[in-house]
Amino acid sequence: MRNSGTGILPYGHTLTFVGGKSPCLEGRLTLSPLFPPMDILLIFAKKPVPGQVKTRLARTMGNERATDIYRFLLEKTRQVALDTPMDRRWLFYADGVPDEDDGWPTDLFEKYAQCPGDLGERMADAFQRAFAAGGKHVIIIGSDCPELTAEILNEAFDTLDTCDAIIGPASDGGYYMLGMSRFIPELFQGITWSTPAVLDQTFEVFDRLRLDYGIFPTLSDIDTEADWLAYRMRNHA
Repeated sequence: MRNSGTGILPYGHTLTFVGGKSPCLEGRLTLSPLFPPMDILLIFAKKPVPGQVKTRLARTMGNERATDIYRFLLEKTRQVALDTPMDRRWLFYADGVPDEDDGWPTDLFEKYAQCPGDLGERMADAFQRAFAAGGKHVIIIGSDCPELTAEILNEAFDTLDTCDAIIGPASDGGYYMLGMSRFIPELFQGITWSTPAVLDQTFEVFDRLRLDYGIFPTLSDIDTEADWLAYRMRNHA
């Protein structure tokens, strides 16, 4: 998908990495003035393959049940994305774009493979590419939070009209949503990913950079059987 010095953007446009570096290597991007400003949603997901998704759920519920739950979470995420007005929806797979029909319509979701690296490097790459493609407001979500609604997501895009960033805290100390009105690389540097410290460390970056930011309701990701049972109790599922 990338060559030394160039990359491919949606719509088939060619993007130049200044200095011949990929966004994964923190290369700066040149932006064509021809791109119209857009609201872009980034979605990080995995293929629902037993034994490769929701491994913490699988420890107590088994691989097949954990995979079924992940399919449910994917459907919830897909519907929220479709119910929210925006210009582009970009779906980034952690394990390569599937060849077969994955249930995400190709006319509504542009699909890409996540770049190599830790979570911060992969998110930074996705954000950089979105802003280089003309993104005005760019938001990233995962596929683990079934209580995220189109109303929250729509309000988040609106909030970026007046804020540098938005964040949706997760109850486990991370976040289920992050958005920016400009690329802020510091948000992906020096963070201990996949730990309860992520949210506090991100707030520290917000404050250090004196950013204006909006905070959205705290929601729960589904990572363990306890998370799943609590979600079902709250929603009478």
